[in-house]
Amino acid sequence: MRIAVTGGTGFVGSHLIEAALAAGHEVSALTRREQPPRHGVEWIAGDLSSHDSLEQLVHDADAVIHVAGTIKAPNAAGFEEGNVAGTLTMLAAATAGGIRRFIHVSSLAAREPKLSLYGASKHSAEELVMGSGLDWTIVRPPAVYGPGDRETLELFRMARLGFMVMPPKGRVSIIHADDLARLLLALAAPEAPANILVEPDDGRPGGWTHREFARALASAVGTAAAVISSPGVLLRLAARADQMLRGEKAKLTVDRAAYFSHRNWVVEPKRAAPPDLWRPQIDTAEGLRQTADWYRLQGWL
Repeated sequence: MRIAVTGGTGFVGSHLIEAALAAGHEVSALTRREQPPRHGVEWIAGDLSSHDSLEQLVHDADAVIHVAGTIKAPNAAGFEEGNVAGTLTMLAAATAGGIRRFIHVSSLAAREPKLSLYGASKHSAEELVMGSGLDWTIVRPPAVYGPGDRETLELFRMARLGFMVMPPKGRVSIIHADDLARLLLALAAPEAPANILVEPDDGRPGGWTHREFARALASAVGTAAAVISSPGVLLRLAARADQMLRGEKAKLTVDRAAYFSHRNWVVEPKRAAPPDLWRPQIDTAEGLRQTADWYRLQGWL
């Protein structure tokens, strides 16, 4: 296939491109910055607001995989621009280009649109996709980890120091970026089911408690870290402090603190991917160890 990809220079998108090339597909990928030439990849200069760039992106494509999105923004308008308006322009480009199959990467946060500005924007984007008239599939990943991820890096660093501050008691599902990439490619195939909403994970029934996941992270970096469950109010205070200290580079925003404080971010089994289409392949304990090793090689950990 020839696949049009947004967000290809980001964490999940880079894993997707690697998986697509390994499977023999061709990729056209949107980029804001100049990229080194790569066999099998056509880099399209531009962003989601550029009509000409999107027209070029979808030209001769068999499917669109829309990964790009905004996970941090100072206000609702920032999330609206990155997640809602960006999705609308991509849907319009796919429609104008005659592309029927549209794979949209959303988030479990879309299940709780009143909880965070991020979740509200992802929920609105999903509504646009469902009403597009295309052969759509929406994928709501849980927490995604793997080499290249800077979001879970902070947790790995805490684990290495031997002291982990985790959200209030609750459960989460997780998935390795490579497993997620394989799923997105499987759903882009012409024979894959359409008009479905998928919530994938690592295959662990009931997900992980925050404490279990923290201990798995600690094991991956070779420590026995102490795990402290922080009340939601302390997370919000920490978020304000982080924003004061690091400004736009803050990892923990007030909006993300509200998201993290929710007790149930476990995927719905009824929304699992069709088992004959995809199953997770990466054991989480091994995946976390490999991710920690990658961080060390890069000097990040």
